[in-house]
Amino acid sequence: MRRGVSEHPEFSNLIEVVMDLGRKPLARFPSGDFILSDQPITLDDLQQATSQVGDFAVDNRAGISRTLHRISAIRNRKGAIIGLTCRVGRAISGSANSLRDLVKDGASLLLIGPPGVGKTTIIRDIARMLANDYGKRVMIVDTSNEIGGDGDIPHAGIGNARRMQVPHNDMQHKVLIEAVENHMPQVIVIDEIGTKLEAMAASTIAQRGIQLVATAHGVTIENLVMNPALEMLVGGVQSVTLGDEEASRRGVQKSVLERKGPSSFSCGVEIISKAELRVHPDLEATVDAILAGRYPKYEIRKINPGSQNGIMESSSIQAPLDEINEVLIEDIIQINGGIPDSSELISATGPSMEGGSGESEDALCIFLYGISEASVMQGINQLNIDDTIEFTDNISEADVLLALQSKLKKNSRIQAAAKSHGIPIYVTKTSSSTQLTKAMQALISDFADGFEFLESEAKTNESEKIDALETLAADFHKDDNGLFVINWLLTTLKLRVTTLKLGFNLMMKY
Repeated sequence: MRRGVSEHPEFSNLIEVVMDLGRKPLARFPSGDFILSDQPITLDDLQQATSQVGDFAVDNRAGISRTLHRISAIRNRKGAIIGLTCRVGRAISGSANSLRDLVKDGASLLLIGPPGVGKTTIIRDIARMLANDYGKRVMIVDTSNEIGGDGDIPHAGIGNARRMQVPHNDMQHKVLIEAVENHMPQVIVIDEIGTKLEAMAASTIAQRGIQLVATAHGVTIENLVMNPALEMLVGGVQSVTLGDEEASRRGVQKSVLERKGPSSFSCGVEIISKAELRVHPDLEATVDAILAGRYPKYEIRKINPGSQNGIMESSSIQAPLDEINEVLIEDIIQINGGIPDSSELISATGPSMEGGSGESEDALCIFLYGISEASVMQGINQLNIDDTIEFTDNISEADVLLALQSKLKKNSRIQAAAKSHGIPIYVTKTSSSTQLTKAMQALISDFADGFEFLESEAKTNESEKIDALETLAADFHKDDNGLFVINWLLTTLKLRVTTLKLGFNLMMKY
């Protein structure tokens, strides 16, 4: 197995090795999984592997002393180990350089991202940076020994920072308070805040004037706002009833959501990938914008491939809603002639290729509002068109606007901006994978004439529509009222006029 891994061309980028009883061992690389041996894993293999690592704690994690590698066990109902996930841990010096300005100013940072994007790697480098470069007293509360590694002596990757181990996951909030009361730190570093008690402890520490650096699982800050266990990290959320005059002045409903109190962190960082960060310098302003249905301001910071030693450089991009777009207009229902409640996905305006120039003539450029890129990418990946779809933060460059209905209805400015640029608006009621996939299918169908790469997918959709129409025609051929059938198609299927003509011909045939 070791020989198979070392001979792989992506050996230096190995993510983890998976060993499951009775199955072939797998090595996971950025490009995909690689089978290490044709021989299935046996109990002897698992016992030999576990004998080389430390003891497994209550969380079924172990490590190798003075390294950052993590070995996680899968057990059967009797408690015996029947599978191992061996994650490769790396200390990458300079991985947090793009956040140096925030760290230097003493800002409390909350890093958000899905598993595997490098949250722990970044906060480890932040701890080293604060301790070594700025001479601060840094205490790491290391719940599962991922930041400082296994064993009593921490890994050199944390520099001069000190590390407190947590005996049990349920005790992390107590160790946080203990670290403040007993060791007089200037900075507390926490990995994976996941419970309400831990969020409360972090809030208490923030009020004592200590700089916080922490991570939490999620894709965007909006995920934390809507998470009952972690909303306290960003100030909490409460429902407020406004008076008639105030609601009229704001142009909103009388019952609105507002931030309950101050945020435990001053800045938020959404980790999009290992090469891209989305920084919110004012986390409270971002939360307020999200709750008000506005587009928050943020900065995009990327790795510069040409920089020396892999140092990260940043380029700031501001959210597209500038002052010039702050024009009050009618509600979206009045603009687009109504949004039927029975429809889960509609096109608010007809597709037009004259609206946005896009970043590339060979790609469909999409501006998202109220929907995360990660969620849309799942639908794009299912349709195998990820290489031909681009996202933009500038609405004037977009070919189409894809928005969450509840968010779009509350923001007349984004509607005005799209209308002024002649950009078609597609609305989805929810951000579920199913609905977003339907949205992308609608885009493929409507924009196939303008983009060659969409033609094949559009033909498939047209074929499916024809099959559906033939079935409908067969079901309704005994109905003398043809207009009823056509109206049903118009309100339920939202088919284009050309497809309706084809359906009418098929019904006449039957």
